[in-house]
Amino acid sequence: MDSSHDSQPANLEASPGAKEKLRRLSRLLQDMPSAIVCYSGGVDSAFLLKVAHDALGSSLRALTAVSPSLAARELEMAKQLATELGVDHLLVESNELKREGYRDNPENRCYFCKTELMVVATAEAKRLGCDNILIGTNADDIKGHRPGMKATEEYGAKHPMVEVGLTKTEVRMLSKDFGLPTWDRPQMACLSSRFPYGTKISRERLGRVERFEDGLVALGFEGCRVRFHEQVARIEVPVGRLMDIVEPQTRDALLVLGKELGFTYVTVDLAGYRTGSLNEVLQREGG
Repeated sequence: MDSSHDSQPANLEASPGAKEKLRRLSRLLQDMPSAIVCYSGGVDSAFLLKVAHDALGSSLRALTAVSPSLAARELEMAKQLATELGVDHLLVESNELKREGYRDNPENRCYFCKTELMVVATAEAKRLGCDNILIGTNADDIKGHRPGMKATEEYGAKHPMVEVGLTKTEVRMLSKDFGLPTWDRPQMACLSSRFPYGTKISRERLGRVERFEDGLVALGFEGCRVRFHEQVARIEVPVGRLMDIVEPQTRDALLVLGKELGFTYVTVDLAGYRTGSLNEVLQREGG
């Protein structure tokens, strides 16, 4: 799920309330004999991994599900941070593209994605004798369109940050206090979030989106999105950078890249970058 974009100013500091929630989270984790953290390398899962590792030490594992929907650059960042934290990091192939419900990309696509993650995590937990599967959901994440939550609940996974009420902003505050490089990282989301509901997802299409977004990064546009609309690639960048992306040299480079990747048209969304933009159609249909 492509969630709210919420990068924070550099002077962000953790409040006493956030620090108290952190203490409660640490106590909650310390009471667990062992656990696996489902870890993507994003802001929330990195924070949970750090706190859980501090609480459980060698009884804690990180698990990253590797698939075409996880961008290679994000996987590398996840691996690097896990190494820096000294966590035993499991890389396990997931096969959500084999699930018809996922490939067809219905409105509850995230349910099928999270189901595949839970199948993988449950198997690893059983193999290792781990008692708990932990998900880095924050208290803000339980709002809005969240079909993936249903899958994690069906498999008995736990959301410890929700239990103690930690919000996204508080997670960023505390991550900064810990010195985690993820504290101000733009919100991550799987590459499948770039496809409008009903548009079929394939390995080839995911690869095209990933390569286009890599091209944006190379041009200095970090954390932006390329939305896949069949023959159209719709680029979202922050409103403050709209003039930069239509600068002639940059525009020409993106047009060439888009054509190379098989898009007939390359457009820039004048509304700018907002995560979850493909859910806007759901909001309109829902009144």
